[in-house]
Amino acid sequence: MIRLHNSLGGAKEALAPLRPGELRMYVCGLTVYDFVHVGHARMLLVFDMITRYLRHRGYRLTYVRNITDIDDKIIRRAAERGEAIEALTARYISAMHEDCAALNIAAPDHEPRATQFVPQIIAMVEQLIARGYAYQSPSGDVLYAVGRFAAYGRLSGKRLADLRAGARVEVDEAKRDPLDFVLWKRAKPGEPSWDSPWGAGRPGWHIECSAMATALLGPHFDLHGGGLDLKFPHHENEIAQSCAATGERFVNCWLHNGFVNVNEEKMSKSLGNFFTVREVLPHLRHPEVLRYFVLSSHYRGPINYSLEQLEQADAALGSLYTALRDTPVTATTTAEATARFETAMDDDFNTPEALAVLQGLAREVNLARDAGRAAQAGGLAAELRTLGAVLGLFSVSAAQWFRLPGRAGAAGLSDAQIEERIAARTGARRGRDWAESDRIRDELAAAGVVLEDKPGGRTTWRRR
Repeated sequence: MIRLHNSLGGAKEALAPLRPGELRMYVCGLTVYDFVHVGHARMLLVFDMITRYLRHRGYRLTYVRNITDIDDKIIRRAAERGEAIEALTARYISAMHEDCAALNIAAPDHEPRATQFVPQIIAMVEQLIARGYAYQSPSGDVLYAVGRFAAYGRLSGKRLADLRAGARVEVDEAKRDPLDFVLWKRAKPGEPSWDSPWGAGRPGWHIECSAMATALLGPHFDLHGGGLDLKFPHHENEIAQSCAATGERFVNCWLHNGFVNVNEEKMSKSLGNFFTVREVLPHLRHPEVLRYFVLSSHYRGPINYSLEQLEQADAALGSLYTALRDTPVTATTTAEATARFETAMDDDFNTPEALAVLQGLAREVNLARDAGRAAQAGGLAAELRTLGAVLGLFSVSAAQWFRLPGRAGAAGLSDAQIEERIAARTGARRGRDWAESDRIRDELAAAGVVLEDKPGGRTTWRRR
């Protein structure tokens, strides 16, 4: 039985699909005005992991991850650069797709863009007005009346009285309540707009996700996810809008991934302490190192981004690839590790424990191989590769992994040049010219190439 920590209530619950064998999940994606940074990548990787595992467990999952392509930040960035909004968002959407491909993140089943769902957004705002949950202010904006929704604050644990007490003294006079938020923004000169019953304007941010999720997954579905920073007010507002508009519960289980920190402070564009994926990846042996780094911590907790953490992830991932190297994969002979792996993952996607299972399985592979139990080693290696793939690992062969350049990313010697030197060293060893053999080994070591002599005179190599 899979148990998930539901942010709505703050406790673990058994996963109970609304439709037998089927799950529907919506995840808040990116606002496309800049490149994907490591904090974004954590969200993308976490929900890729969740998607892979739920499908591994046999669920028919429909995964929706939206794109916000109209927003105040986008409008400001386009104006700063003198660029058309459509050109700016298209460029960053393309870059996001490139980064996802590099990280082996599978595409969602649906990737709706806010600008494609304006009619559905307008229809939902009309429903909210008709039901008495929204009103048009003197400024022309349409606002949600937070005080009309009795359950407001249930997700975040916030009380209306406390929120009002913390509100600014100078409140927008157009609001009936300082907590009311915008559903439809009246058009300003030079900004993109759409016709609506309330005049030309554009959607507020919160209503976009409510409309897209309801349109694609229905008024009541299984899972909704996103970064912890979206819990309040974005997800709180989504609940208020969706439940008020449809009369349905909206979502059964809310999942939130923790922050990526730099020096114990949240990585974000507003703080300027972020690293983009395309800045980081050239300094890694392979993008899988970043995936392993993210999975090595539980998805709900914070993780601290540092060079040391990435180096540890590289070494740990390398130990798994070492077990697969020189071990012919055969039919699986055991399912003991699989049971332990699934027990860990069934417990709210406990990837640190699942990775510990993989590391234990890798040690078993090495022991069986070194003891000459080839069939057992091959079966264990098959199990290791299968379970790793569930987490999105082992996207390259073990032979390829060890020929990738290390963290520094220096080109160094080509594969052909390394092979030539190994062949020369092999010849020197056969001629018992140990000085030349050692010289070549030292030369290769200086170039970041590690040699491993195997029984029978065969030599394998890997880049440090």
